[in-house]
Amino acid sequence: MHVAALWRYPVKSLAGEQLRQAVVTTDGLQGDRLVHVRGHRGPLTGRTRPGLLTLPASTGADGVPRVAGHPWNTADAATLIRQRAGDAAQLRAYAGPERFDIGNLLVATDGAVARFGHDVRRLRPNLLLGGVPADAEATWPGHALIIGDAVIGLHSLRVRCNVTTIDPDTGRQDLDVFRRLRKDFGGELALNAWVIRPGTIRVGDAVRLTETNATPRHLGGWIVGAPYPGPGA
Repeated sequence: MHVAALWRYPVKSLAGEQLRQAVVTTDGLQGDRLVHVRGHRGPLTGRTRPGLLTLPASTGADGVPRVAGHPWNTADAATLIRQRAGDAAQLRAYAGPERFDIGNLLVATDGAVARFGHDVRRLRPNLLLGGVPADAEATWPGHALIIGDAVIGLHSLRVRCNVTTIDPDTGRQDLDVFRRLRKDFGGELALNAWVIRPGTIRVGDAVRLTETNATPRHLGGWIVGAPYPGPGA
């Protein structure tokens, strides 16, 4: 088993950037989801603003998140966000743990993705593991992945939402994707995960599965009903 691919999402709900290596901290991948989109009533995501999902995001050499090449805190970036998410949409920086939906990492496996039969980017994972049987990930909660110096805990299977129905390139919706997720996977695919021990991981690194008694210190905002703390976040 090995690391087949890595993604980071500098701006929550925007397209991810594919990496060859990543620094894994106790707060997830370094640089992940440092900026989010916010409206009058709270955060806006691809669940209700699917146009955000095809907007490219990246991390500049200075570590600053970018929207289609523009630093996130510029007028150009703001204009692009309003075009996709409405006139009230704004970009905000926030680095607290609530910015993650559940755990601070999401892990997918190649066997399950092959059975899914659609672009893995619809699932928005941080890690894709290669060399894994299709039915393996359902048995993994309560285990951990050892990747070099890093140790990643596996909490639970991810309950999927309508984001999976959006083509990551065209933005077109295909409801058959969601129907297949419910029929073939009970609506759950990929693994909510968190970082037990930091390290650097690279595409091609060997991965070992082990049991663990560790539990996450915090689960993200959506599962506890409080995505981001208050209107000033």
